[in-house]
Amino acid sequence: MSAEQTPRALRHIIAIIGRRNAGKSSLLNALTEQDISIVSPEAGTTTDAVAKPYELLPLGPVTFYDTAGLDDDSSLGQQRIKSTRKALYKADVAVLVVNEDGLGSFEKQIAADVREMQIPLVAAFNKCDKATLRPEDETFCRENNIPYTVVSALENKNITRLKELIIAAVPEENKRPIKLLDGLVEAKDSVILVTPIDTSAPKGRLILPQVQILREVLDTKAFATVTQTEELADSLAALKDKPRIVITDSQAILQVDKIVPPEIALTTFSILFARHKADLQIMAEGAKTIDRLENGDKILIAEACSHHAQDDDIAKVKIPNWLSRYTGKKFEFSFRTGSDFPENLEEYRLVIHCGACMLNKAEMNRRLRECVRRGVPITNYGIAISKTQGVLERVIKPFGL
Repeated sequence: MSAEQTPRALRHIIAIIGRRNAGKSSLLNALTEQDISIVSPEAGTTTDAVAKPYELLPLGPVTFYDTAGLDDDSSLGQQRIKSTRKALYKADVAVLVVNEDGLGSFEKQIAADVREMQIPLVAAFNKCDKATLRPEDETFCRENNIPYTVVSALENKNITRLKELIIAAVPEENKRPIKLLDGLVEAKDSVILVTPIDTSAPKGRLILPQVQILREVLDTKAFATVTQTEELADSLAALKDKPRIVITDSQAILQVDKIVPPEIALTTFSILFARHKADLQIMAEGAKTIDRLENGDKILIAEACSHHAQDDDIAKVKIPNWLSRYTGKKFEFSFRTGSDFPENLEEYRLVIHCGACMLNKAEMNRRLRECVRRGVPITNYGIAISKTQGVLERVIKPFGL
């Protein structure tokens, strides 16, 4: 699978940031060995973030984001800066491009902001064909543990060294292969995957979480049975031995709970992704807030993918209905999709996030940390649905919670 074909959530995100005309676009072109971004001596050529998938070996598939200059103080520039910050929000690593003038107070503030966001930072002192690295800049990078190198995007100098620094800066936990079933399934175990095919199911295919977990079952050398809710009882009866675990779409959890004997482990696709992409303990704690909600509380429902909402949409229809039915109260709901995550988190009593199969681990963890930092409880679709259906304890039991 090429970098372009790799799902966005499985690619590392590298954000290229800095002043206007620092050479960010030229550097992206040099890193990818292609003319992706428009290069011009005129400041502010890059308006919105430009994304380029690339295979950065031995790390693997990445997406480089060439962003607008963070020093654009025009009214339109402020919108461009918001776009740049969105790219930063999802980044595994940020590359601060510094022009021939070296580090100024502006660049040092950018470095401080990036570190506050807990994003690994690499400094690229560009245009080394025009100027040499100043000793005070070298001292600043060393004192602040910022890996750095001098480069020339124009003359293609030290580009390989910059790639090496980027690879080294990606957190080790983000480099590890995805293990959604870690500790749950072993070779020769039997696993049942319950995948309802309803009006929200994509035509002719399964959704990404189902595909990824099915692939992991096969990679583990375990045995997978894929069935729908209506055929689950027959699927269980057809097995010679009890399955090690049953994994279901969250929307069918109540029906599946009634069919699967209590001695068989049961969880949902969404909860498995919550464990991998974020912190399942925090998400489970967040669900307790549902019992403390009051009439008129504002609830944010965040979904990483964008699609046309149907009459039975899980985010805009089903979850609000389940919450109201469970609590007997009425709430004010807000909805965000894709990369749109609000800054006014303090307004919300609770955040309910999707499984984040379309977000990389860095972005989902950043959203989680921001909610925690601001004291806003956050939970997950699968956990919230299981809570409202009265089966939460059962579906988180396989994880020792």
